[in-house]
Amino acid sequence: MASQTLLSESVLGWSIFTFILLVILAFCWFYIRKYQSRQESEAVSTITAICALAIALITTALLPVDIFLVSFMKNPNGTYKDWAESNETRGQIENTVLYGYYTLYSIILFCVFLWIPFVYFYYEEKDDQTKCSQVRNALKYTVGFVIVCVVLLLIGAFVPLDPPPSTNSTQWEKVQYLFEELGSSHGLPALSFSISSLTLIGMLAVITYTAYGMSVLPLNLIKGTRSVAYELLENTDEIEDVEQQIEKLKAKCKDGRPLSSRDRRSLQTLEGKLQVLQRRGRHLEIAERNCCTKVGSALRPFKILLGIFFIIVALVFIVSLFISNLDKALHSAGISSGFIIFGTNLTNPLNELLLVLQPVFPLDYILITVITVYFVLTSMAGIRNMGIWFFWIRLYKIRPKKTRPQALLFLCMILLLIVLHTSYVIYSLAPQYVMYGSQKYLAESHAPPEGGTPGNVTTRVCDADAPQDQCVVTRSYLFLHKFWFFSTIYYFGNWVFIGVFLIGLVVSCCRGKKSVIEGEVEADDSDMSDDEYVH
Repeated sequence: MASQTLLSESVLGWSIFTFILLVILAFCWFYIRKYQSRQESEAVSTITAICALAIALITTALLPVDIFLVSFMKNPNGTYKDWAESNETRGQIENTVLYGYYTLYSIILFCVFLWIPFVYFYYEEKDDQTKCSQVRNALKYTVGFVIVCVVLLLIGAFVPLDPPPSTNSTQWEKVQYLFEELGSSHGLPALSFSISSLTLIGMLAVITYTAYGMSVLPLNLIKGTRSVAYELLENTDEIEDVEQQIEKLKAKCKDGRPLSSRDRRSLQTLEGKLQVLQRRGRHLEIAERNCCTKVGSALRPFKILLGIFFIIVALVFIVSLFISNLDKALHSAGISSGFIIFGTNLTNPLNELLLVLQPVFPLDYILITVITVYFVLTSMAGIRNMGIWFFWIRLYKIRPKKTRPQALLFLCMILLLIVLHTSYVIYSLAPQYVMYGSQKYLAESHAPPEGGTPGNVTTRVCDADAPQDQCVVTRSYLFLHKFWFFSTIYYFGNWVFIGVFLIGLVVSCCRGKKSVIEGEVEADDSDMSDDEYVH
């Protein structure tokens, strides 16, 4: 009977994961196809982008499975279920999830350090070269990425894991056990160190793109877009004004006199501006006739409600993250332990909500999945609105039907790095739930109840003070918190994330409505064909 229960509950968790996997693959295909350039698209880069984006999203989908499986090992009264009584059985289930993380994180390393760089440089070397020379040059540039990966793996394999001495030795020894529980082989620390190093870059991407996306996405939905008719009228007036200025400049040379260098530069600038305005006018006319624009106008109330919902979710995120960080600042073991917290001391709304929903399966599972998907979608919105930058240099733009293959590869690379940091952010939002799920354990009460005797057994929520054999820690927590110094950096990164979100919220509120053809027409791409929009 116990084995049948184990099988049914394990199958339930992994069946949901399989369904989410299929949804992810379909979403990735539509997303990449929507943004890729129809004129410059290439099969290899498209397949690479779809696969890389799918791996990123599948990795986030494994976290809810991890939490679900450890939660379902125990009954609400704190006892293990019949099938989970054996340490061996629990170990098998935990190892299944751990092997899933091994596989996905190894694929991420392969994509980041080998496959995506190779495809990127292969496409960059496409002009006037044979296939052999393209492959040779792409491999030459990719070797640098491989060397970096090898160095990270070697450092992770031999870096000392012992943290600095802690004054809270009894509690810290319990946390040390959690990390040592995964084994002493060099393979896991090497992989964990490499992934954590990439997660630091992901943290910068989260601060840059996700924090801004969380503010711009809901506010754009609430404010909507400008009127197509008004934009057309405004654009027509601007065209007439530019044409008049061009005629005035050309009138200066009607008698055969050449224009001055200053007038020639002005004329060239005005002619370029006129071309952009004319292209903009064609796009606006297409948008006015497009049925999608009319459907969008009809769905305006729904968009407003969705935007309000998104902004509420974003505020709940920020409040929960602030309370969690404040809790760590006040009650954690300190900076030398990575701000590991022993139990939840301040009420965290998101953490409490997840714990309340857990008994009604699968509400908590759905909520943690929604949180993960929302985080990824806001990251995509941030990248789409800002473009891809290297410091102050704008490398690529992300635009529907006009995104270059290199930009798509960069997009998927950034999303891979963001996803690596997502697990830690979700842990920061709901630390107790992500670490133990809804597990409870039985503990003796030292204070006798009224009319009772000492030593009564009570049910408590699992935390770091629980006995080692009474609560099962999620594999995600153990894997991503193996090195205390990374957790310390992530902690301070959360404060920066909160600050950037608030700044982005103010900036988004001050901006007006965006154009209905936002990003379709810009001065630096006026030489590109409009055929893909016309037909």
